[in-house]
Amino acid sequence: MVYPWGTSRRFNAWSNYIKGRFGHRVQKVAIDAGFSCPNRDGTLGTGGCTYCDNNAFSPSYCTSSQSISSQVEKGMAFHRKRYKSATRFIAYFQSYSNTYAPLEVLKERYAQALAFKDVAGLAVGTRPDTLEPETLDYLARLSEKYFITLELGIESCYDKTLNRINRGHTFDTTRKALEEAASRGLDTAGHMIFGLPGESKTEMLNQAEILSQLPLNSLKMHQLQLIQGTRMLEDYKKNPKDFLRFSYEDYKTFVVEFLERLSPDIRIERMAGEAPPDYVFGERWNLRNDQILAGIEQKLQQENTWQSKKYKKFVFLDRMNW
Repeated sequence: MVYPWGTSRRFNAWSNYIKGRFGHRVQKVAIDAGFSCPNRDGTLGTGGCTYCDNNAFSPSYCTSSQSISSQVEKGMAFHRKRYKSATRFIAYFQSYSNTYAPLEVLKERYAQALAFKDVAGLAVGTRPDTLEPETLDYLARLSEKYFITLELGIESCYDKTLNRINRGHTFDTTRKALEEAASRGLDTAGHMIFGLPGESKTEMLNQAEILSQLPLNSLKMHQLQLIQGTRMLEDYKKNPKDFLRFSYEDYKTFVVEFLERLSPDIRIERMAGEAPPDYVFGERWNLRNDQILAGIEQKLQQENTWQSKKYKKFVFLDRMNW
């Protein structure tokens, strides 16, 4: 069976889209460009998001103590060794908020990564409240020559959750940022965390319909991992009943149900997170992301289901009820 996205895989895979666009594998190279966040530097608050420790997901070559050029060089060398087919790369500005600076600073730092002939474009990870119109305009101009994707930390569609995890903005801010980016023709991606405090399984699943109504091209999904030393872990120890903790089997079932309700137009870039074991508190699945992905694909096949099987288009939900 060929699904609406044009392949026989049971979900709309970002990797298939990239191979179709470029004709070969394109690998992301993570970069720490030395930016901060408005909920860290005192503009909106301090301490950052309660779950955040960038060291838990940043590769060893990705550190702001090295130049952007050095990080790109080391990252490309790492991936060429690991994936023999990797010949072109996307510079992934990953750590913190990578649009949180004056435009001239952004231009200079992006240019360092784009100076490499094997870098096909940029993935710019950021917050929805750090996108000035002139920044979006500049990224749109870059997208005429390079592959540019704007990755927003959505995390949750519920303001009660965003407030509890110290995001410093509302979901309506996310919606407006995606609309502004899409109006300029920019490719958009979102990041979601499942298992945040105070959210039931039903609430988490309902986010599939909410996300499906946004101008969102791609999605990354992560299970909540409680990272040592974070305020999220302190919250968990005080209020464990507020957290839905997924076992691996439970998570596979959840993701399958979520995918069934998600628009077929949204490409799936990632289905789980993988932090170093020493960083993670509590139960560890001891599985790599590719193993988790294989398990979810097997579950889709066993259930004879696929992304969007139960998807229905809705009139945009009343934001006051989110």
